[in-house]
Amino acid sequence: MKFGKEFAAQMVQEWQEAYMHYSKLKSILKDILRFKQKNKEPLTMATTTTTTTKGALNRRASLYRAFSGLTNRYKPVSAMKNNEDEVILVSAVQEGGVEGDYQTMFLMSGEEGGEFELLFFRRLDDEFNKVLRFYKKKVEEVMLEADELSKQMNALTGLRIKVDNPVVKGTDMVNLADKGFSSNSSSLSHSHPINGGKQGWTHMDVIQETEMSNEEEMKEIDDRHFRPAPLDVLDHVKINVELETPIATLRSVIKSSKSDLSFSKQELRTAEEKITQAFVEFYRKLRLLKSYCFLNQLAFSKIMKKYDKITLRNASKTYLQMVDKSYLGSSDEVTKLMGRVEDTYVKHFANGNRRKGLKTLRPQAKKERHRITFLYGFFSGCSIALIVAIIVSIHARNLLKSQGRDQYMVNIFPLYSLFGYIVLHMLMYAGNVFFWKRYRVNFSFIFGFKQGTELGYREVLLLSSGLSLLALAGVISHLDMEMDPRTKSFRTLTELIPLFLLIVVLSVTFCPFNLIYRSSRFFLIRCVFHCVCAPLYKVTLPDFFLADQLTSQVQAFRSLEFYICYYGWGNFKERSNTCEESEVYKVLYIVVAIIPYWIRFVQCLRRLVEEKDTAHGLNGLKYFSTIAAVTIRTIYSHQKQKTKTWLVLAAATSGIATMTSTYWDIVIDWGLLNRNSTNPWLRDKLVVPHKGVYYAAMVLNCVLRLAWMQQVLGIQTVPFLHKTALVAVVASLEIIRRGIWNFFRLENEHLNNVGNYRAFKSVPLPFYYEYSADKST
Repeated sequence: MKFGKEFAAQMVQEWQEAYMHYSKLKSILKDILRFKQKNKEPLTMATTTTTTTKGALNRRASLYRAFSGLTNRYKPVSAMKNNEDEVILVSAVQEGGVEGDYQTMFLMSGEEGGEFELLFFRRLDDEFNKVLRFYKKKVEEVMLEADELSKQMNALTGLRIKVDNPVVKGTDMVNLADKGFSSNSSSLSHSHPINGGKQGWTHMDVIQETEMSNEEEMKEIDDRHFRPAPLDVLDHVKINVELETPIATLRSVIKSSKSDLSFSKQELRTAEEKITQAFVEFYRKLRLLKSYCFLNQLAFSKIMKKYDKITLRNASKTYLQMVDKSYLGSSDEVTKLMGRVEDTYVKHFANGNRRKGLKTLRPQAKKERHRITFLYGFFSGCSIALIVAIIVSIHARNLLKSQGRDQYMVNIFPLYSLFGYIVLHMLMYAGNVFFWKRYRVNFSFIFGFKQGTELGYREVLLLSSGLSLLALAGVISHLDMEMDPRTKSFRTLTELIPLFLLIVVLSVTFCPFNLIYRSSRFFLIRCVFHCVCAPLYKVTLPDFFLADQLTSQVQAFRSLEFYICYYGWGNFKERSNTCEESEVYKVLYIVVAIIPYWIRFVQCLRRLVEEKDTAHGLNGLKYFSTIAAVTIRTIYSHQKQKTKTWLVLAAATSGIATMTSTYWDIVIDWGLLNRNSTNPWLRDKLVVPHKGVYYAAMVLNCVLRLAWMQQVLGIQTVPFLHKTALVAVVASLEIIRRGIWNFFRLENEHLNNVGNYRAFKSVPLPFYYEYSADKST
């Protein structure tokens, strides 16, 4: 793989704008090369003919020369300039006594074609200064976060002492507190004294503990004159009560979200869980920051080596020496901080087990397994074979013209169609994951999946193909058992096959054992529960994204309602039901359809109250208009004698809901239709290189949004297609539209993260510090 592609693949995607623009610099070098070739200058790199062995040796040597300018960091400058012509001079511009941006003076600009090389070094300086400023800013941020984590650890240590022995207080607990903390200060973090000038807070390097013998401990304690335990910290600390449960949310209506410590074990356990999450996320940030530093240094080394080869100059050593001595190459704050975080986490959260602690801090990337590919291929092949067998069976027995066709389509088809909707949605999601990965959309970060537990498109295809195999096997066995004279006597058992399949699916979904992607199943169940209790939970992206998926599964919810009616109150033994005649069923038929839209409506209200953003209120009105449209349209479709009044109401409400939803999809959710964009009527940044894809998606979204017209126009049957089959086709078109929407919705979210350099999720910390001005001295 070429370095440019590898460089792009290993980037932190949300920081891609802050990396060195390798392709832009490479294009300038190509201009230099073309100019030299046009003027027929002898280019050793272009004309040298070498043997295969020599080429292999050169490539191998280049692996070790890539950082020659960086690894020789202590080599004197005079020694590096021996026997070479001086091509460039690199200096740092002083701004107010502080080292500022770097500038490179190209000394050969008077030569023919020198203007191309001068442009190259100007762009190179711009890229280096951009990288340097970003790196400095991020290092400052992590230092502030390290200080905050240190304060949190102080409070946690005091809380642990208080919970273990609430009677002991004051200096009686000096030994325990002092054993966990060192009073040595570090140049990497600065103390923030409490109450004006009293005992300062310890810091990330202070948290680091060392193993000492009893004699060494006593000597260290004597030297520090019995420094007081950090129990006094608890006098200035409140616990952050996160609104993570419906009860907590209801309490917060009449009570502040911050409360005094009760020193309970439950409180300690919650605080430890939150600080553990904060440490894991903070360590991940440090790892990505270190990777950012290394990749950019490597990119500057590569581009300078390429410059030397094209121009036959020797400027890379001088420039890379500057890179090595700059803050980007010489600072070691991040590396030291990573070591302190590792030591702290192992000591305080892994019982000294370093392997266990580092396993949590450094989760392994998920490995691709060949058996998954084999199984989903096998299941897919079997599913296709069953579809062919069903088609042949229907044609051979002429079932489409049989007397029991209507009875089967009304009573059995809705039962099996439920699995068809689920499989189709999973196939669309598998396609989404495939294209998100292909275009480097960081969907696992956006959804908040734990690293290593997210499902790839192969795993999703495995689940969907397995479910389709089960459903199709049930369909064909249902047909065979009904047609075969030997099994006709088992009519009751035959009719129970769909119910058995549903029980199997629900059993696997709620299985508590670590089987069939338990973490992903529980993540889905938790999000569904948050949707059900929508106004009582803080709304996150996975929650409202799932609720949007549910709005496209209205017909699946109605199939579940039919399951209850058919097997609960219908005469399934005789394959008949009176569901359509029940007024209760008709009311629930409407209620079930509007539940997903109601969930999104109350989620928008919750976000409006919390974020004070009117856009959420407008979004809520959009879903409310959809609720009205679905309700009126359903009432109109169930009328035996349809009136023009209800027709006009159904058409008007559906039209308004369609226009607002389509506008919101394209403009707000996708961020398109920007007429001032560099890409006409799209947006400035696109992850898909082919613009026609976006135009086609907008048109397709508008067309599929009009599927409701089938009900309003009274299109109930199509030649060779039963009414229930037509309903299934319309529902499937909505699921396909939702799959298309998913890709562009997450693409827009990803680009927003890129624009804001948002590569990490914020982890709520358990403790809140209150500083009393009247106690300061």
